Amino acid sequence: MKKVIYRTAALLGAAMLMLPNVMAAQKTNSQKTKPAKWKLIWKDDFRKDGFLDSTKWSKIPRGTADWDNYMSPREDLYEVKDGHLILHGIVNDRTDLDTARYLTGGVWTKDKFSVQYGKIEIRAKLGEARGSWPAFWMLAQDQKYGPYPKNGEIDIMEHLNYDSVVYQTIHSHYTLNLKQETPQRFTTAPIDREGYNTYGVEFYPDRVVFTLNGVPTLTYPKIETELEGQFPFDQAYYLLLDMQLGGGWVGPVDPATLPVKMEIDWVKVWGAKK
Repeated sequence: MKKVIYRTAALLGAAMLMLPNVMAAQKTNSQKTKPAKWKLIWKDDFRKDGFLDSTKWSKIPRGTADWDNYMSPREDLYEVKDGHLILHGIVNDRTDLDTARYLTGGVWTKDKFSVQYGKIEIRAKLGEARGSWPAFWMLAQDQKYGPYPKNGEIDIMEHLNYDSVVYQTIHSHYTLNLKQETPQRFTTAPIDREGYNTYGVEFYPDRVVFTLNGVPTLTYPKIETELEGQFPFDQAYYLLLDMQLGGGWVGPVDPATLPVKMEIDWVKVWGAKK
């Protein structure tokens, strides 16, 4: 998602051309699998007003990519209120303190919590604006296979502008650098734009399964291939929740549609029950 923005109409067109192969792959991987047994191992339901648990979360620092170039630690971008974490995206009204045109809030569990094989769900209501790009995603805690994108990326949810769908996507060396589109690596799923939805992913030694409101939307399997980096998801990943603005994929921001916010009800992580 973050380093390379290739999900355009051209990519969608390519995916349609590959539909017969994708359907065949899905048929092969649609055999019934014994349901996993899960044990809740980590959660945050934001019950204490004004308190962001620093043992679980850190504010994402500013970077140079589209997704993080407006990140800011400014206090009013982060609210914990009425059992919700609220992340804001605003027009910067203090350019004397920060020259960025816009400011956004985001949190991650990097170096504080990560999970290898498990189930993750996030219940949230997404705000909308022209150029808004809220996302929930996962990156590898350690660089087991080398620099990005060799350790993979799991995009649990990305929403653009006023779309009625979200994107759920796998990124890796195999998909980005080698440009392999089989197995199917992304999907779109319709959401309730006015209310809360639960965005999820389950990852196992042999597959990653995206869900929306508890219903599977896409399974990305490990396959036999001579190509490098098809399934790097055999390691621990941390969580990122961020309110983003602008960029090559989502397009320009209309400041007249700001501020925008994303309201997160809870985050839960399960591990395999032994």
